Amino acid sequence: MKQDLLNVAVIIKLEPDFSEGNVSYNSDGTLNRAETKNILGPHSAVACNAAFYCKVRYGAHVSVGTMGPPIAESALKQAQILSDAEELNLYSDRMFAGADTLATAEVLKNGVEKMFGGNKSDIVFSGHRASDGETGQTGPQTAWKLGYTFLGNVIDFEIDLDRKAVVAKRMISLQGMDTIIEEIESPLPVFITIDPSYKSNFNTVSQRLTANNFGKEARKHSESSGQYLKVYDGKKLELDPRMVGLPGSPTIVYKVEKIPRAKANRKAEIVDPSNPDNLAQVTEKITEISRG
Repeated sequence: MKQDLLNVAVIIKLEPDFSEGNVSYNSDGTLNRAETKNILGPHSAVACNAAFYCKVRYGAHVSVGTMGPPIAESALKQAQILSDAEELNLYSDRMFAGADTLATAEVLKNGVEKMFGGNKSDIVFSGHRASDGETGQTGPQTAWKLGYTFLGNVIDFEIDLDRKAVVAKRMISLQGMDTIIEEIESPLPVFITIDPSYKSNFNTVSQRLTANNFGKEARKHSESSGQYLKVYDGKKLELDPRMVGLPGSPTIVYKVEKIPRAKANRKAEIVDPSNPDNLAQVTEKITEISRG
């Protein structure tokens, strides 16, 4: 495999769509994904945006991985649209079912090590947390298992390719204040959890054109995402069954409660655009609202 300037891995998660309010659980407290509508987690999407930034700015090679059932392939497809990933990796095995964050980190660690043809990842991105857990532990635990420097709550970063280092800004809490921005430098490789406030900024015409071209390429690649997909079970990942799934999970689920369906807070009115009078009414309404 050709060695790129930068190997960037992204760990994502298929999460329940809580806006639907139809989240189903098994009798043991684990999530029943087959009966729950799922989407690419919003925090995972932000991590994909960070990887896309690396692709545009530094010519990075991007690989995305997730642990989950076969339906998690849909999350990988969504991630490819956002990141223009060249590799999609699904870690799927019944033995992974019921995993807590520590057991999940064990699977993800072995999965990351299989990326890029076995070449080392320079950066691993993940979301700040997952909406179905809210613990924020999987990222740091995976970093620990990989032996990578961990940088959390990152809101901005730049890579020095010559020195193989990252300069990052991150949100930290200090003496009761939670709006302190710390600038930190670390040699690669690093594991970065991206803060939800992160935004990719392309400041030059060249960068914006490159981003546009990669965006078109990503949408085209996603139409045939199956050709970029690799599926790994526990055997292919060389995992110890005692370290994954329920056997590898020290967490005990005491109780789960059904999440009520979210109430709609918007009203929609369908307007026939072929009638000029209707469009005039819409314009008047917008003008009225904008004037307060």
